[in-house]
Formats: sequence, C-alpha cells, structure tokens
Amino acid sequence: MKRVYSDLDKIEQYNPLPAGLMVADSRISGQGIFTTKRLVAGTELGISHYRIEGELIRTPLGGFINHSGTPNCVRNQIRIKPYYDKWNLVVIEDIEEGEELTLKYTWYEPTS
Repeated sequence: MKRVYSDLDKIEQYNPLPAGLMVADSRISGQGIFTTKRLVAGTELGISHYRIEGELIRTPLGGFINHSGTPNCVRNQIRIKPYYDKWNLVVIEDIEEGEELTLKYTWYEPTS
C-alpha cells in the first residue's frame, strides 16, 4: 500500500543544522549561521569539520559560519584515529537570540 502525505508538515525532514540554528544573510559576508534561541557559553553545537586521510570536509555547520577577529565560538579538535579527526563547534560566550555565530579562521586568511 502506497502512503500519501497531504500535509508536508507531518513529514520528518532532514535538518543539516542543530535545532535552534539557521542560515541567513550576514552583515559579515554572504550568509552565516544565526541562533533562534539564547546560547550560553560551553554549549556544544555539533561537528563543523572532519579530516579523513588528509582531506578536510566541512559540514553545513562549518560551511556557513563566518570569520571574526572576536569570535563567539571555537572549534575543539577530537582525534579519533591517526587518519581521522573531527572538530566540534563550542560557544565561548553567551549569544543572544538572533545573533550570528562566528569563528576565528585558522586554516586560511579570510578575504573579507
């Protein structure tokens, strides 16, 4: 029997970002990650990057976060095996609802 959905709100959707975060236009550059609720320092937001056998892979969380010289988040590296690393994004200061999350880029210099 084929199931038919007439109400799309009832279908569980894939969400590439943790609950409470969204992509929106940024005053810093292009688009960025914004919070829809207050976040306190120490909150772990999820994985931003992986490195597998030397190849760096960004998740949606790592792909949209913008650079700041005074960031409100940091990446914490977790080494799983000699050829596998991952980085978790962690809030380092309280962030109010509607504010953009930022990192200080360390792998390359931002152009803007």
